[in-house]
Amino acid sequence: MVTGTATVAGIGLALPPAAKQTDLWESYFREHLPPSARSLGERIFTHSGVDTRQACVSPLLEDVSDWSTAKRMQRYLIEALPLGKEAVSRALTDANLSINDIGMFAVCSCTGYVTPGLDILLSRDLGMAPGTQRLFIGHMGCYAALPGLGAVGDYVTARGRPALLLCAELTSLHIQPTATRFDTQQIVAHALFSDAAAAVVVMPGGPGYALAEVVSVTDTTTADHMTWDVTDLGFRMGLSPKVPNVLSQHVRELVDGMLARHGLSRGEVDGWAVHPGGPRILNVVERELALSAEDMAASRETLAENGNCSSPTVLLILERLRRRAHPPERIVTLAFGPGLTLYATLMVRN
Repeated sequence: MVTGTATVAGIGLALPPAAKQTDLWESYFREHLPPSARSLGERIFTHSGVDTRQACVSPLLEDVSDWSTAKRMQRYLIEALPLGKEAVSRALTDANLSINDIGMFAVCSCTGYVTPGLDILLSRDLGMAPGTQRLFIGHMGCYAALPGLGAVGDYVTARGRPALLLCAELTSLHIQPTATRFDTQQIVAHALFSDAAAAVVVMPGGPGYALAEVVSVTDTTTADHMTWDVTDLGFRMGLSPKVPNVLSQHVRELVDGMLARHGLSRGEVDGWAVHPGGPRILNVVERELALSAEDMAASRETLAENGNCSSPTVLLILERLRRRAHPPERIVTLAFGPGLTLYATLMVRN
């Protein structure tokens, strides 16, 4: 056991109602695409690797595509608060802690903004002490959980007190009016993204997964490859098909360098949590790191069952690995997002 090292001691998930990918395509998206784009759209939905997805605001029940950004932000607050509270409560129960034990509370979200923020409103609703330190991490997108873990891990190591990280994303609020603003990138986004909240309790030592290292690399020459623009009709995703190629140039060096600093090789890692930005991204990581189908199973299963939930997704995969009959001894997590940015962590079971 690694005493005093920041350790993931509890995880809590909160998932909105799910819908089948085929139902989303047949009953909503197909009819909202121009006829000339429906064949392409069907191929993208069919080959997305997604079987089911969750949505706080399901397009099968409520069409938000023509909502103003202001209306979407009002709904974000209504939906995000109970979802976040559920995830946090479950993480605290899993770690056998009370809310009064938490010294720092960090929140990651890029799909909605309110002031006071989720960190303040959830602190109030959960009864956190007034002296609890807070941190809000916005617009980092799909990789935000890992710098979030790094931040709370540093707090735990420096202060010797438990910390709490929440990632909450409601991508369903940002469906775009595709019939009038059609492009292939929007179809891809609409085929992949999902809603979820995931909370993690980090403690100074004890049973769990010790956070051995957090590393990153950003290729600013490709900053335009992944964007998340605030428009009058919600937030609009820009997703270049070149993203997997950029990842292929950096992921091996990032992972091998991190492992080498701990005297490890890829073959000694028995748990891989790879953010499923889409099937092509998983394929690139599998190829570049020479991983097996078993190594990638948890990531592909999460994509199939939950879609791409942005920042919570890698934590969903971590929880899937953690709940296996034989949990991994060493886990590498990988997540990717705007920048283009790659983040990785190494976790070792105590």
